Amino acid sequence: MSGNEFRFFLSCDINLPVTFRVERLEGTLPSTRSPNSGIDSTEEERRAELYVECQLYIDGAPFGLPTKTRLESAGPLYCWNELITLSTKYRDLTAHSQLALTVWDVSCGKDDRLIGGATILLFNSKMQLKTGKQKLRLWLGKQADGSFPTTTPGKVPRHERGELERLEKLTNKYERGQIQPVDWLDRLTFKAMERIKEREVLKNGSSHLYLIVDFCSLEHRVVFQEAGANFLLPSAIASSNELVIVWDPEVGKINPSEHKQLKLARSLTRGIIDRDLKPSSNERKSIQRILKYPPTRALSGDERQLLWKFRFSLMSEKRALTKFLRCVEWSDVQVRAYAVSVLERADDEELQCYLLQLVQALRFERTDKSRLSQFLVQRSLRNIELASFLRWFVAVELHDPAYAKRFYCTYEFLEENVMKLAAGVNGEEDGFKKWQSLVRQTELTAQLCSIMRDVRNVRGNTQKKIEKLRQLLSGLLSELTYFDEPIRSPLAPSVLITGIVPSESSIFKSALHPLRLTFRTANGGQCKVMFKKGDDIRQDQLVVQMVSLMDRLLKLENLDLHLTPYKVLATGQDEGMLEFIPSRSLAQILSEHRSIISYLQKFHNDEHGPFGITATCLETFIKSCAGYSVITYILGIGDRHLDNLLLRDDGRLFHVDFGFILGRDPKPFPPPMKLCKEMVEAMGGAESQYYTRFKSYCCEAYNILRKSSNLILNLFHLMAGSNIPDIASDPEKGILKLQEKFRLDLDDEACIHFFQDLINESVSALFPQMVETIHRWAQYWR
Repeated sequence: MSGNEFRFFLSCDINLPVTFRVERLEGTLPSTRSPNSGIDSTEEERRAELYVECQLYIDGAPFGLPTKTRLESAGPLYCWNELITLSTKYRDLTAHSQLALTVWDVSCGKDDRLIGGATILLFNSKMQLKTGKQKLRLWLGKQADGSFPTTTPGKVPRHERGELERLEKLTNKYERGQIQPVDWLDRLTFKAMERIKEREVLKNGSSHLYLIVDFCSLEHRVVFQEAGANFLLPSAIASSNELVIVWDPEVGKINPSEHKQLKLARSLTRGIIDRDLKPSSNERKSIQRILKYPPTRALSGDERQLLWKFRFSLMSEKRALTKFLRCVEWSDVQVRAYAVSVLERADDEELQCYLLQLVQALRFERTDKSRLSQFLVQRSLRNIELASFLRWFVAVELHDPAYAKRFYCTYEFLEENVMKLAAGVNGEEDGFKKWQSLVRQTELTAQLCSIMRDVRNVRGNTQKKIEKLRQLLSGLLSELTYFDEPIRSPLAPSVLITGIVPSESSIFKSALHPLRLTFRTANGGQCKVMFKKGDDIRQDQLVVQMVSLMDRLLKLENLDLHLTPYKVLATGQDEGMLEFIPSRSLAQILSEHRSIISYLQKFHNDEHGPFGITATCLETFIKSCAGYSVITYILGIGDRHLDNLLLRDDGRLFHVDFGFILGRDPKPFPPPMKLCKEMVEAMGGAESQYYTRFKSYCCEAYNILRKSSNLILNLFHLMAGSNIPDIASDPEKGILKLQEKFRLDLDDEACIHFFQDLINESVSALFPQMVETIHRWAQYWR
């Protein structure tokens, strides 16, 4: 290797076991003489038998079994010089992997006597694997602590380092080949170092014990890299070793001088100067070009500077807001505080619309008890619905190991503040009772999970499982039919439920056997819910939130497409509650009535109306078909079949079960949108005026939603850090797919032609009809 080259290995590519050598112990061993012993302490110490216990910890947790050295009792100098090979391989290590080394003495009786321990990280601050000899100071009387950060660091504190530590560091470099050897000079140097060492020991004494460990070196340096990460790609043009790629640990870090310049340029006093600035003709053209960028495109440093400089002149330009927000220095505490103050202007209804994303935004805060966390808790104290949903959204995220502490802090903060609430003057519950009413929601869902386990264990068809469910509710779990105290419904906390009606509760015919439960309400009514265990409901929760938001956006433009945004709440990583809307699947309807029109005639018969049904019912059906066709296309909803397309008695069609989104689909060759021939036939066929009206509603809705593409994309972007399956797998790719569906490169007129072509393509797709037939056979035999 020439002197100008620098080569390295990635830790994720090294399929070798972690190896190191435990060499020796330096320093005077603490006295092992018992108080009643008359034996000289030195004699006792020489007979001490020591071994070193080695345990690998990864991210603060023990990894693999501990390994022990042989016993050594060679007097004052304990030298094992033993090679230790762990079962763990270098590719399994993380950046916070550390080795915990504890020295034990077995000469004192039945129980091993603890001498001391020390811990050392395997990677240094530059993310390079440590090599060569390491001198670890033992913490006397303490076992090595493998938690992160450790309480027994083997590294000598900086303020205690002296000439010896400096010389040992240089010796380590020499032994690793980082200092060029010069034979005659080396002999003189090492003699001088020995004299300095003796002098330092005499002066400072030997009150500390040190363990010398030698980490094995590979041919090149080892740089930490997680498995599967796209760290470096091989060059496509270099066939020989002409191009040398050098790893630079500072790549991607903030340039301090540039950061300082940005702070000065964006200081509060600059606002007075920048207010009157106007862009030149060329600058205006550049700004307009930037504003036309898609929402997901990152801005360069110069582009951010340009927008920031002329921010005051862009205040009347609505498109500039999202681009300006990309120029803001979000690490600034004042900026984040101002952002929260803007949120405070939103009413409770609007806040609830975006609460899911605001809870996810806690991941990006700088502290556990941030201004955002405080704001969400304080607003929840005034509204029990907000408090209930905030509690659930935070509780579900407690399973995320990376952010569990942050969400737990918010959960505790909410509990603490709700409990402090005093009783209201109008007979309102005090804080303790309010919090207990929310906790009982969790107790209820736990009991429902237990019921589902018992029901699934029943052998036989769905009817036998339904009988078991009703038997449980009437027998062992009869307390669920009448609650001791009313419980706030998790789906609608303003509604108090008092018990389950066994005779009206059932089980759905599907692989996971979800429960369909009918609850009595305190006002004498009923509410029906579905409880599911085994699916990640968070994805359904997000999709239904988007349907609800799009419904609002369409209604603001005076277009009501009769959507059905039913309520969904994830109560765990793989469980949740869904509002049950009385309806029938298209598969059932077509099986029993042969056509959708025949089914609707049963409820809305009109001899003089179109196709023998009322005009209102047909219009409702057409509009709802148009609305869901557009929404499922934009969100890339997959796995569409006649069992998850439902129809209500009033003619409203709606979709359920959103296990595949953003273009993922288990079925081969899926059409752009789910528009089966039976739906087109219900509109009078592809040549009828009603089908033309359907296409008109589709194009109008598509163009309305395109205007709010920034909002929809940003809400999905905030969910990028969540563990929702179809987003977490590749957030950037998923959001880019969503952006592509909006076709922001086309104007409104071009989009009308584009969407009409999509509809025609979906109707004429033959392969999905074959898949649908196979799916029906599968349902029949279930």
